[in-house]
Amino acid sequence: MARSNKSPESAVPARSSAQPPRVTAAERPASRTVVIASYLLITGGLLLVMWKDLLPGLLFVCIGFLATRAFARGIESLVRRALPARMGHPITSTLPGVLAAAFVVLAPIGLVALAFAEAREFVLTAPEQYKELLDYIARTVLELKLKLPETVSVYLPDGAAEVQRMVASYLRTQAGALALTGRAWLGGLLFAYVGLIVGALAGVSRGHLVQGPLATQLEQRIRLFGEAFRQIVAAQFWIAAFNTLLTAGFLLLLLPLWGMRLPYEPALITLTFVAGLVPIVGNLLCNTVLTLVGLSVSPAAAAACLVFLIVIHKGEYVINAKVVGTKTHMAVWELLAVMFVAEAVFGPAGLVAAPLFYAYLKKELEANRLV
Repeated sequence: MARSNKSPESAVPARSSAQPPRVTAAERPASRTVVIASYLLITGGLLLVMWKDLLPGLLFVCIGFLATRAFARGIESLVRRALPARMGHPITSTLPGVLAAAFVVLAPIGLVALAFAEAREFVLTAPEQYKELLDYIARTVLELKLKLPETVSVYLPDGAAEVQRMVASYLRTQAGALALTGRAWLGGLLFAYVGLIVGALAGVSRGHLVQGPLATQLEQRIRLFGEAFRQIVAAQFWIAAFNTLLTAGFLLLLLPLWGMRLPYEPALITLTFVAGLVPIVGNLLCNTVLTLVGLSVSPAAAAACLVFLIVIHKGEYVINAKVVGTKTHMAVWELLAVMFVAEAVFGPAGLVAAPLFYAYLKKELEANRLV
């Protein structure tokens, strides 16, 4: 009987050398607890932003991130054309992001320095302009005293000295409120710039290759929030363009028909567009500047600018809801309702945040096929 030459090991089927594919955290289905935790963290973070008045920081985090990514893509395309053979070198691969982040972080400082340089003459001549304004108000008040009945004219000041005393008394009584307002504005600017730095640094970060399930879910939440912000910015561009068109018509056509012209018309129109890119608040800011410039011309011009401010502010509800609703697939009535409720709860900050937060909520509901 012939013996078999096969060894005992050969009788065992050979194992396949191919290893099963590794499943990453992003491909692994997340547990219900992890998903709920990610939603709770995002919701708590947004509520904390509104509670602690951190909305400027959040908005500028998004602006810094998107601006850095956009500038980095542009710089990268230029570097590819200039150094096509070295594009794989580590220095050239990180250079576009570093340059873009540096530009986004340093550009506001340069703009502020330029603004102070241009405003130097205005600051130096401010006392003289204040005296001229007081004299003009005093002359106007004296004319009113001559035209109004005596029972009414006795309540008006007698001259520039009394007008100055009334202004000083009002400022003294409102000193606390003015200090709080100035501190709030300064804090908002600080949060905005810190948010810009955070967004720029996040725009150049490569991220980690290995992520846990909670980090993966949070990344999905943040990605949807970023898409909502990008759509809101696109809608706000058209809103700013529309407001700029109305302001240009008001300054160049309507006021000249009444025999009034404001100084610095090109600068005011440019400010309207740039500030109008910030929802609601930017429009109020540029129209406030418009009213102050109108006051330097005449009370009638200031009154016309103030009426224009009120009309634009109220029309901003409908304009914002219509344009943003079209870009984000939201009905005008629902966005208007959210804006009114948010303003009632959080004030002006709620009015700014309402389109963004509601657009993000709609995206989450659409992603889960609930709407």
